[in-house]
Amino acid sequence: MSQQEKRMFIDMVGRLSWETQLHLDERHHHFHINKIIIIIISVILMILAAVNVYYVAVLYEDLNGIVDNMESMHDNMQRVSKRMTHITDNVKEFELYMRRMDNIVASTGVMAKMMPAIASSMQQMDTDIETMDTDMDLMSVGMQHVDQRFRHMTQGVTVMRHHVLEVARPMGAMNPFMP
Repeated sequence: MSQQEKRMFIDMVGRLSWETQLHLDERHHHFHINKIIIIIISVILMILAAVNVYYVAVLYEDLNGIVDNMESMHDNMQRVSKRMTHITDNVKEFELYMRRMDNIVASTGVMAKMMPAIASSMQQMDTDIETMDTDMDLMSVGMQHVDQRFRHMTQGVTVMRHHVLEVARPMGAMNPFMP
């Protein structure tokens, strides 16, 4: 090998070494950039994971609220169903009463026919009660007269008793001497 060939070989190995180093530096630079990008993406993924966990927790609470509301609605629907059964029974009873209304209408018609006779009897009773009221007034006046006469009689008896006692005193004192 000649000097020139050796030189070329050394230059070529030097250039190859230089390019290999350049390639290694470039590769190291790209690895560094990739590492930074991976760290940034990992941080972003961690933030997204935290946000997702938060949203899952919120969704879990909301779903629990929805389930509680559904249970409450189910309980309310059962109560409404029981009440509707009660209302249905009442409507059936009401329907039976409405069917009896025909009998009531007929009875009312009969009563309407009897009303003039009842009114006439009521007027007669009113006249009889007025007569009784007048008789009671007269009897009250008579009782007042009787009461007044009894008072007079009571006063007379009281006076007689007083006089009898006055007479009885001297008699009481003489009784032991008389046979």
